[in-house]
Amino acid sequence: MSPRKNYPKNRRPKNNDEDREINPSNQSFEEDENGLWTVRKLTGSSANKPYRCPGCDQVIPMATPHTVAWLDGEEDNRRHWHNACWSKRNNRGPRTERTRNAPRY
Repeated sequence: MSPRKNYPKNRRPKNNDEDREINPSNQSFEEDENGLWTVRKLTGSSANKPYRCPGCDQVIPMATPHTVAWLDGEEDNRRHWHNACWSKRNNRGPRTERTRNAPRY
């Protein structure tokens, strides 16, 4: 049997709210040479349509966990990234004409 969780109002366990740090969302902030990014990690259940990742230019299928990010103050320019593409975004080299037109095997 699991322990009782619905305590009467006057008998609830006392928690010190000042010591607890609560982050109700999965939102964080990351800073790089482009500025301060607001970053949200989405679960597969909350991803209800496909998006195109700006990192690899491939489709992120529905119900796939991914990252949504935008620069501070530019929420209208938010982009959906594969989690791996977001974490490696600063390691990519610039795309050249040769790599853009190279055949894909």
